[in-house]
Amino acid sequence: MAGKNYVAIEGVIGVGKTTLATLLAKNWDAHLKLEVVEENPFLADFYQDMRGHAFQTQLFFLLSRHKQQTELKQFDLFMERVVADYIFAKDRIFANITLDDNELGLYKRLADLLEREVPKPDIVVYLQASVDVLMERIKKRGREFERGMSREYIETLTEAYNYFFFHYKDTPLIVVNTNEIDFVESTADFEELAREIEEHDKGTAYYVPIGTRT
Repeated sequence: MAGKNYVAIEGVIGVGKTTLATLLAKNWDAHLKLEVVEENPFLADFYQDMRGHAFQTQLFFLLSRHKQQTELKQFDLFMERVVADYIFAKDRIFANITLDDNELGLYKRLADLLEREVPKPDIVVYLQASVDVLMERIKKRGREFERGMSREYIETLTEAYNYFFFHYKDTPLIVVNTNEIDFVESTADFEELAREIEEHDKGTAYYVPIGTRT
């Protein structure tokens, strides 16, 4: 893990970010930084009426994520390990989907200022899954405010995430298809991916799980 003391996990809603981040933090005896989602007072209304509640929902997330990310400065990231279940830049992915042009222009001016104060991860792990798998996982975890989430929204979000990470160059990146991976039940799945994260040090790598290799 030398040089990889700040690891961030990303991916679409329901893909397993928090699960993997929690397992990695426990395995490495690292600090765990989880995104606070449920505290957004506009979120339930947003999923019922996205257009009517997008701007306030997005601003709350932007400021909340900025506060959480700047708190990482209290750690010595050269000496202490941190695992987070999101990156600050994810906020732009959602903003580009949900905001109109005028709102997006204002949002970007604020986001550009706040992003300067946020530390960058040493490596990002992007978890992917098919829309069918994502919808099933979202249904299984049963969050009340996610009940109104449409398949169309998850499809749009998946496309936006794939586009973002196809062009992502800020840090080393590992792209992982999680359709056939079970971090919780399979120790082998988890341990092999953890090794991949430890060993990858530049560019983008596309991780292929042991069981799917030919």
